[in-house]
Amino acid sequence: MPYLTKSLFLFFCLVVTGECRNHGHRVRRWTGTVETAKHGTETANHGTSLTKKPPDVTKNRKLKTEQLLKVDDHDFTMRPAFGGPAIPVGVDVQVESLDSISEVDMDFTMTLYLRHYWKDERLTFTSSTNKSMTFDGRLVKKIWVPDVFFVHSKRSFIHDTTTDNIMLRVFPDGHVLYSLRVTVTAACNMDFSRFPLDTQTCSLELESYAYTDEDLMLYWKSGDESLSTDDRISLSQFLIQKFHTTSHLAFYSSTGWYNRLYINFTLRRHIFFFLLQTYFPATLMVMLSWVSFWIDRRAVPARVSLGITTVLTMSTIITGVNASMPRVSYIKAVDIYLWVSFVFVFLSVLEYAAVNYLSTVQDRRERKMRDEIRERARSQSLPCTCGMSQTRTMILDGNYSEADTNSLAGYTSGTMVSEEDVEMPHEVMNEKQTPGEHMVVHLSVSSESTTTKKKGIRALKIIQNTHAIDKYSRMLFPGSYILFNFIYWCSYCIGA
Repeated sequence: MPYLTKSLFLFFCLVVTGECRNHGHRVRRWTGTVETAKHGTETANHGTSLTKKPPDVTKNRKLKTEQLLKVDDHDFTMRPAFGGPAIPVGVDVQVESLDSISEVDMDFTMTLYLRHYWKDERLTFTSSTNKSMTFDGRLVKKIWVPDVFFVHSKRSFIHDTTTDNIMLRVFPDGHVLYSLRVTVTAACNMDFSRFPLDTQTCSLELESYAYTDEDLMLYWKSGDESLSTDDRISLSQFLIQKFHTTSHLAFYSSTGWYNRLYINFTLRRHIFFFLLQTYFPATLMVMLSWVSFWIDRRAVPARVSLGITTVLTMSTIITGVNASMPRVSYIKAVDIYLWVSFVFVFLSVLEYAAVNYLSTVQDRRERKMRDEIRERARSQSLPCTCGMSQTRTMILDGNYSEADTNSLAGYTSGTMVSEEDVEMPHEVMNEKQTPGEHMVVHLSVSSESTTTKKKGIRALKIIQNTHAIDKYSRMLFPGSYILFNFIYWCSYCIGA
């Protein structure tokens, strides 16, 4: 038992001694510098050298951007070289996309990178490597930047995803590059007199808002090369022909002269879309209206419904085109084509109205003439052939053809009566013949019959179902429309 007690006491002493040594090592680890200073003499006595740790440069206090650029030492509310000559500000633009062209609002939307270049002596700083420093948009509010705005702009904004798309780069000699990504919607004065065969020229104008040409001189930094575009830029309705830059002075009566920069671009409209949506349907409606010329003039419902359908369809096409266009006070090229086509369709309806009216008048005259013939036939046993050198009687049944009537050329027409009203001779009417519809034509051959036959004058006319106006319309309407199309497309295509 005493042996076990001594063993436990010895083990406890060893544990306490180990803990004290570990605690001493921790103190030396955190206070290594102090321990080294305290025991420097002892180390020297033992002849052992310890390497000193290098200082941590990340813990040194850096200069702030404002202190490096001396932002607080200058008044940046004034332009550089205030009171001196105008400060030159170079500009270059990279067009990222041409988003849309609106004919109704007469404007366009463009996304671009706008860059400014100038020199500000107040922003110089010392640099052994001569490298520039790049900052984001937070520093822009503390220094002077050009106040360029877009003339005739309707809407514009600087992109802010994920942060404001602004970059500021300062060089040691004070040169500054200020770049920002902007989307702007600006007005464009368009001329639609040749629409849709038109070419439009739009421009985006840049100008200083506050500084006249005596304080700030805007210029294109590299001339025409200051404007760069993406080759992948395309529009659905337009072909982008070219981009180019110009510059002029703009005068305001109240404030003076300002430098103005122009980004000009020319657009030519694609015609194929309008051929499919406007010109081809209009042409087909006009051709459909010509079908009525081949329909029997007695088929009133067919011809009237066809004419009304084509008129209403043309009205719908005209309304649809004008709905997507601004309400201009002049006539457009598409208006000329659509309205001329509408006139052709409307004239085809009027043509049938004229045919129907003239046919009705002619039927009344024939009915009146037949009544007079019946009355005359009742009063006389045979038609009067007084003054005729020679008479001849023929019978045409209900199946007579045009060739039969052509054989009557050269005869002077007499009175035409039906066999119900005239007592026929036995030599002409055979008893075995089945009674039917016949026409008795009494003809007389005069002494001038040979001369009249040579001249080809037809004395007897039998009214047919197809009216003469329909015959002329079958040639006149297509011929006139083809001539109009030839003149129309030659005028606008050659002009374009």
